[in-house]
Amino acid sequence: MASVLVVEDDQFVRSALIRHLTDAAHTVRSVGTALEALREVAHLRFDVVILDLGLPDLDGSEALKMLRGITDVPVIVATARDDETEIVRLLNAGADDYLTKPFSVEHLSARMAAVLRRARAGTGEAPPPAVLRVGGLTVDPLRRQAELDGARLDLTRREFDLLAFLAGRPGVVVPRKELLAEVWQQSYGDDQTIDVHLSWLRRKLGETAARPRYLHTLRGVGVKLEPPGAEPPR
Repeated sequence: MASVLVVEDDQFVRSALIRHLTDAAHTVRSVGTALEALREVAHLRFDVVILDLGLPDLDGSEALKMLRGITDVPVIVATARDDETEIVRLLNAGADDYLTKPFSVEHLSARMAAVLRRARAGTGEAPPPAVLRVGGLTVDPLRRQAELDGARLDLTRREFDLLAFLAGRPGVVVPRKELLAEVWQQSYGDDQTIDVHLSWLRRKLGETAARPRYLHTLRGVGVKLEPPGAEPPR
């Protein structure tokens, strides 16, 4: 059971979500505006927020940035906007996942379960992880900090998780299915989510897919991270 905040101004959609989540034994509160959502998370603790983008007072993407300023609660964005630029913007603004409308209640349940598993796994006790070093790249999982050649990298939470996972396996080709399972806690999904985060990571590492330095994609196989010069000439 989870405590869920539904932020949705469409009364029909809102009622359907509340009914489904309540039937699934979740505790649900709902609001219809961004400002109401900000007040809710400022005073109450939630396990996950389902955030519509088409709100009457603020665009949902702006609301997402404001939410990230006061809380780390996982946010699943519900949007009819399915272009890559918009998805990249949402993920970079701090969304943990997104659903494109219309979506089924089964799809929502699966995404919620994945986000909640990841959030709860992060609260468990574990030995402090060692600092990871790959070439000029340093990743500190305990402090959640990463540096490239001594300069701090400004990474979103999911970008850091992806980088740390790959840095813990330098030179190993990690299948996309494994990345979805271990980094996103999803047993299935499309490749676009991974590609978006890889694209932003490459940009922050000062490289491109055409001219990689650390991140190498093997088409149809997976992704690996290794120091520059480690990969043999082609």
